[in-house]
Amino acid sequence: MTLTVELPTPQATRTLARRLAPRLQGGDLVVLTGPLGAGKTFFTQALCKALGVQARVTSPTFSLIHEFSGRVPIAHADLYRLANEADLFQLGLEELRHEGRLLVVEWGEPFIAALGGDALCIALSLDPRRAELRATGARSTSLLAAFAS
Repeated sequence: MTLTVELPTPQATRTLARRLAPRLQGGDLVVLTGPLGAGKTFFTQALCKALGVQARVTSPTFSLIHEFSGRVPIAHADLYRLANEADLFQLGLEELRHEGRLLVVEWGEPFIAALGGDALCIALSLDPRRAELRATGARSTSLLAAFAS
């Protein structure tokens, strides 16, 4: 199942995040893809805000992982600089997911299986600005179906 959502304005991106937030829970995996400047971190900021995060949300490009407290605990990762799965395992993201954190991962598509699979993938594009939502497993399919209804 794939769903396309037009994002002509920043407010449309915030609305997408607010609509997804109530359906997400600890242990879910959201993978964000798209070119530089497509809005992956902006979407994450909106999602974290919708989940009750009070802290400032920035890109974890250099630290690789930021953790936040909200309605559910969140781990926000940027895997752009990772070369392989061995580097990924050192970060402990799969363990964080198993401990009940919602994982929001930028540049994570090559690592979905290593992160435990079953991801809600959100591909953001610049021209036109839109999000293509795709599920890779049972849980993410139920999330996407609930979102679409």
